[in-house]
Amino acid sequence: MKNLRPWGFYEVLYKDETCQIKRIQVNPGHQTSLQSHQYRSEHWIVQQGRATVTLEDDVTVLNLQEVCFVPATKKHRLSNKETVPLVIIEIQTGSYFGEDDIIRFQDDYDRDGISNAQ
Repeated sequence: MKNLRPWGFYEVLYKDETCQIKRIQVNPGHQTSLQSHQYRSEHWIVQQGRATVTLEDDVTVLNLQEVCFVPATKKHRLSNKETVPLVIIEIQTGSYFGEDDIIRFQDDYDRDGISNAQ
């Protein structure tokens, strides 16, 4: 089932007590919020497109099949600056995977009352 977001969507492919795997699509010109998680780390694998990845103060570009590790508590963001959809396989590991384990610091869509205007 697709979980629609203003930047694209995600689908949960697998979930157990210590792991969750998602397929994430970020539409061209969009990005996720700058966020962190208390209870989970994430591994990102680029399946399609090019990802501009923000991890704390570093910004890098990941190409097809390249990977990135996002430790728990670290600020991170996925951006798609390309003209084709960005597709990421995200492997989450940790003790809790609820959507309420998102702390947003910056968001283009003003979710949680936080925007890029700050």
